[in-house]
Amino acid sequence: MTRLIFMGTANLAAEVLRVLCRQPDLQILAVISQPDKPKGRDLKTAPTPVKTVALEHQLTVLQPERARDPQFIEQLRALAPDLIVVAAYGQILPQALLDIPRHGCLNVHTSLLPRHRGAAPIQWAIMEGDVATGVTIMKMDAGLDTGAMLATVTTAIADDDNAQTLHDRLAGLGAELLVKTIPDYVAGKIIPQPQPAEGVTYARKISKEDGALDWSQPARSLWNRIRAFTPWPGAFTFLPGEARPMLVKIWRAEVDSAHSGSPGEILAADKQGVVVACGDQSLRVHELQREGGRRLAAQEFLSGHPLQPGQRFVASPASTA
Repeated sequence: MTRLIFMGTANLAAEVLRVLCRQPDLQILAVISQPDKPKGRDLKTAPTPVKTVALEHQLTVLQPERARDPQFIEQLRALAPDLIVVAAYGQILPQALLDIPRHGCLNVHTSLLPRHRGAAPIQWAIMEGDVATGVTIMKMDAGLDTGAMLATVTTAIADDDNAQTLHDRLAGLGAELLVKTIPDYVAGKIIPQPQPAEGVTYARKISKEDGALDWSQPARSLWNRIRAFTPWPGAFTFLPGEARPMLVKIWRAEVDSAHSGSPGEILAADKQGVVVACGDQSLRVHELQREGGRRLAAQEFLSGHPLQPGQRFVASPASTA
């Protein structure tokens, strides 16, 4: 029986925890998650996804403000875990914590390391046009995703993938890989291998501004951006109006190589979609949403908000002045 502590916060980590809870040879001593935060329009405090799963399974939950707090580290030390498993926790862990379990700390990282170390590997894999990504089970050290690797699994990035669909697939693959890896690792059958020195990239944290569409970029780059930042922060553009520019969110599109024009220019708007010229080629937009409205198929959107060839989308409200 392996005695472990699980550390995680986000939805991906919640899926990993669900799978761990079903393993008869694992004893989860405690679950560590970030503090609850206000959510929604009414800003009511809500438990993290991981806390929700932990409470469903009647597990002990600890929520320190800072993982490097000395009292918290002493709490973990007193639990004497064999292993700590970390997935989408959200804080860098200090060496004092990493040194607690005799088998160290394992991290479920959603990329094929050393590519896309950092906070948002799923989004940046799509954004940078990768044809495949995966999950790496890594033994953690004090660096940013620099630890030695125990196991990997690969999945292709499909044309119809976005950050949500890829996230969900990687969560399942990561959980499955983890539970296959733990028994052999604690038995000494897996020797962690250093990451390659070549191919290191960093996937920085996403901001709302990353969703802005610059129509002077090639259509394929904008298509990747739309997929990478769906559902959050969402890809968006602006349509000049008499009162003020209208923010339009783009949910789904495809590259259209048959049309070209001035970047941002609407070339066609009908039931087949809204064709917008880019720096190279065009995008055919299939689903969009005006600010304060619902997500709609192009035909539905156009029935309430007609668009005409010759109108132009712009990257920011300032561009409409």
